[in-house]
Amino acid sequence: MMTCLDPRYDAPSRRYLTDVCLPQLYQTVYAHIETLLKANVSISFTSDIWSADACPMSLLSLTAHFIDANFERHNIVLHCQEFTGSHSAEALVEAYRCMFQSWGIQTERIHAILTDNAKNMQKAMRDADFPGLPCMAHTLQLAVHEGILSQRSISDIVASGRRIVGHFKHSPLAYSRLESCQKQLGQPIRKLRQDVPTRWNSSFYMLQSLLEQKLALASYAAEYELPCNFTVHQWKLIENTITILAPFEELTKEISSSTASAADVIPCIRALTRLLEKTTETDHGVKTAKSVLLEAVRRRFADIDAQKLYTIATMLDPRYKDRYFSEALKPSFHEQLQNALETSHPELPITTSTVEQPSSSKSTDKTPPACSLQAMFAELVDEVAGQSEQEITIITQVSQYMAESVLQRSSNPLAYWQLNKGRFPALAQTARAYLCSPCTSVDSERLFSTAANIIDDKRNRLTPKNAEMLIMIKRNLPHVIGQ
Repeated sequence: MMTCLDPRYDAPSRRYLTDVCLPQLYQTVYAHIETLLKANVSISFTSDIWSADACPMSLLSLTAHFIDANFERHNIVLHCQEFTGSHSAEALVEAYRCMFQSWGIQTERIHAILTDNAKNMQKAMRDADFPGLPCMAHTLQLAVHEGILSQRSISDIVASGRRIVGHFKHSPLAYSRLESCQKQLGQPIRKLRQDVPTRWNSSFYMLQSLLEQKLALASYAAEYELPCNFTVHQWKLIENTITILAPFEELTKEISSSTASAADVIPCIRALTRLLEKTTETDHGVKTAKSVLLEAVRRRFADIDAQKLYTIATMLDPRYKDRYFSEALKPSFHEQLQNALETSHPELPITTSTVEQPSSSKSTDKTPPACSLQAMFAELVDEVAGQSEQEITIITQVSQYMAESVLQRSSNPLAYWQLNKGRFPALAQTARAYLCSPCTSVDSERLFSTAANIIDDKRNRLTPKNAEMLIMIKRNLPHVIGQ
């Protein structure tokens, strides 16, 4: 194109772009990220390991999450470097220490590191004495697999559904015939969704797509052969299984957002377990699976109340505060919060004079269905609303903050702290540290999606160094441009 526009123009060579332009742009991005990190004391991280399909290369990621003085959330990629040799805990500890050292991040600045539940990752966190947290999405994945997908009747319908979807995936003629059935029934033309065994929600989406195409599949089976078919009882089981898993799918989407934090863990699990405890008409045929699933969730998240990173973060989120804790546990959690304030801000007084309280705004959200995940959040808050208002005369910062009504769940907690940092200075600064921690390692998963687009079959000879620079520029350049 440039030759056509101006034959005199000499386009830069590939080597010039690789050896000169790429390092220069990388250094510009690196310097800006380094400035941002130095301005923030407490930082949280996510990390994961990824192996490329296009070439024998493994990458270890490290993403940083922090809240600046203006209460703006930042998610930044620090490393996506080659990780050779055994993926042992010892090797991981050495790699993490080198990565933190390269950015000048001391151990005391590390608020939390989010990883999956792999044994080598968990052992590395313990050996290095890093404040590690498990990925909530991965823990939910394990609970669903253990609690419901391992049930024989449900695993059978998932296997049968996989065969039906595979029949259409491998035959364009079969798909065209299914589309004809959909047109005749006046249904929208939609394809069936294939599941991935390592992702429970993909099985949920597959069963959902099969149920949506129930009439079209019956019409197809009347004229053509299918590898298997569902009975009336199995269709009802699919419908009830989808009903049980729907709150998990809703929760997974919510906690996987870029704004989700460690403060969401305790309220979400409280609401989820309460929903699973309720008996509904859709429990027919899946009561055992539902009870096993409830037990799996309780066991997997049994120690969340003992984790100070969760409890303090929950109390510092104005949408939750202490409303999701039992009355017996509230005093000890309030003490934990006050100790955190005294440790982090010894120069700021814990007590302050009484200030005029803003009038509480009533929720304008529509009343959610009685048996829904959102209804459980509202139910838990309403149970303690009266007790909170009685504490309005206490003059400490913590008591004044706790006495105010909670915000709607759709509100932005960082906007609240930006507005109220003058009223609660110690709480606001501590909130910057505790609310910066995500509750999943999804950010690292998204990073590897970027890596897969860069290291593909046509670019499988990229050096690990150049691949890391390209990934960091791709993900971090918007932070530089936005300044």
